[in-house]
Amino acid sequence: MQALRKKILKIHQLLVDAYGDPPRPRLDPVSELVSTILSQNTNDTLRDRAYDRLRERYPTWEQVRDAPVRQIEKAIRVCGLSRQKAPRIKKALQHVTRERGALTLDFLRDLPVDEARQWLMSIDGVGPKTAAIVLLFSLNKPAFPVDTHVHRVTGRLGLIPPRASAEKAHVILEELVPAELYLPFHLNVIVHGREVCHARKPQCHACVLRRLCRYYAEVIRPQTRVPSVPRVPTAGTQGTQGTQGADLMIETWA
Repeated sequence: MQALRKKILKIHQLLVDAYGDPPRPRLDPVSELVSTILSQNTNDTLRDRAYDRLRERYPTWEQVRDAPVRQIEKAIRVCGLSRQKAPRIKKALQHVTRERGALTLDFLRDLPVDEARQWLMSIDGVGPKTAAIVLLFSLNKPAFPVDTHVHRVTGRLGLIPPRASAEKAHVILEELVPAELYLPFHLNVIVHGREVCHARKPQCHACVLRRLCRYYAEVIRPQTRVPSVPRVPTAGTQGTQGTQGADLMIETWA
């Protein structure tokens, strides 16, 4: 465990050197909740475009809550899966209002992080990732979100077991990563996953983390070894035992 924590500190510094120290997102908790629902299975550009169009059409979340699902769907269509996301957003806003009497999640600031997490996950369609994003980004609570990029990259690095689920990864990484690094580590790992550690063809030759990466050590590096080259017999040694079988091993490392 201690070795993994030291490894995480090295990874964090390498990522900061490569991508900088990311700024904290600045949305209120309800806005972050909606934005995160919109972000599912799409990219940041389309998520932001859908979010902006929704806010242009309905300036308050109360208006979104009370709008017809089909109108919400039309406003957010650009981000994809609008038929699933529109009713999910509306139901989430209705849930908050029903439970709290108003559309606010600010009360979560006063709850212990696990209790706040469970409250958010009681909303239909809100899982560990969405809950952790709202808690970390908007409420500055120690919750570590695991999206597909974080799950893939930390798995390849050997920070989580090979078969660990995303839900299990939340628990493991919250224990390993220092709480004060949750935000920059999470955001920079996502950037690294998008730019270098791709799902299908990771750019290992360009990866600043390859010397710390289990996937590179076990899968990629062995493939980069040049096959052994037989030693050319010198004059007077042809036909002798041992010389012809000797190999000159040449290894190159990516």
